[in-house]
Amino acid sequence: MIAGCARSPSLSASQGPLIARVFAELADGQFHSGEQLARSLSVSRSAIWKSTEALRALGVALHAVRNRGYQLQSATELLDAATICQNLTHEARERVTGVETAWSIGSTNTGLLARPSPAAGTSDVLLAEYQSAGRGRRGRSWIAPPCGAICLSLSWTLREVPQDIGALGLVVGVCALRALRGQGIESARLKWPNDLLVGERKLGGALIDLRAEGSGPAFVVIGVGVNVALGAVILSKIAASGIAATDLASEGMNGLSRNKLAASLIDECVRGLVAFERQGLKSFIEEWRGADALRGRRVDVSTVEAISRGVARGIDAHGALLVETRQGVRRFVSGDVTVRPA
Repeated sequence: MIAGCARSPSLSASQGPLIARVFAELADGQFHSGEQLARSLSVSRSAIWKSTEALRALGVALHAVRNRGYQLQSATELLDAATICQNLTHEARERVTGVETAWSIGSTNTGLLARPSPAAGTSDVLLAEYQSAGRGRRGRSWIAPPCGAICLSLSWTLREVPQDIGALGLVVGVCALRALRGQGIESARLKWPNDLLVGERKLGGALIDLRAEGSGPAFVVIGVGVNVALGAVILSKIAASGIAATDLASEGMNGLSRNKLAASLIDECVRGLVAFERQGLKSFIEEWRGADALRGRRVDVSTVEAISRGVARGIDAHGALLVETRQGVRRFVSGDVTVRPA
């Protein structure tokens, strides 16, 4: 046990539902015959076949070759709480009270919201290989096959609601950007309010759930999603919904450790939350502006009231988007932004 970082057991062939155990056996990217899998997991070959079909239904790229067996399209690293804890900095390890990894959950954010608030200045962390009801902004679905993304949530209790609480999504964006760049992903940028982009395509994003009552402590759950290896089918499905997406595999980062990236995301978010409580957005704003993917571009901003058109002029001191329109510079604290063709 690592001090300050409780751990849940990692997924293995002896734990979890059969579909998860089959996936764990196949994670090495090698061929495994149905007979071998059935013998290893002490189940029938029919049960193995049903599990592989269930994996395909979830979007897993799984090949079946006569006389050879089943094989994932590529090897994958399963999330492991012990490995994640070992890769945390001392500062984060002292503040993270628990890291839990699950095979499947409705939503990691929803899972943490249902738990008691952690003590101020500490965090619980929950990751899942697959979210059956993953959430994005404005109620959108977050689509990713098992092990195709980092689906991570961490909870935090703010001693009091900061003045810049509405800018927390921007802060988390900077934290995620730092983590990605720390893993060698230099091309990532930020799209207001909390999307991670590579080029014009979405690599990931953040979702903030806040529970507060007037003055006093506030309980916040921060969800961070990063696409790792979605596969062509899922990328096409996302494109059909109107969102251009990418993943780390498509950007040439096939050998990236998911556990190291998860640890880096936790590290940066914990460090960022401590700084945010002390200084608000102030200590992040210049870094955010330096990674702004919208500044100087013609955009449409969709809000509940209307669609506004203009040129993005960055963010103000409180994180609001500034757009130069025909009527003058307008300030937006919420909304969806699309870039208009040049």
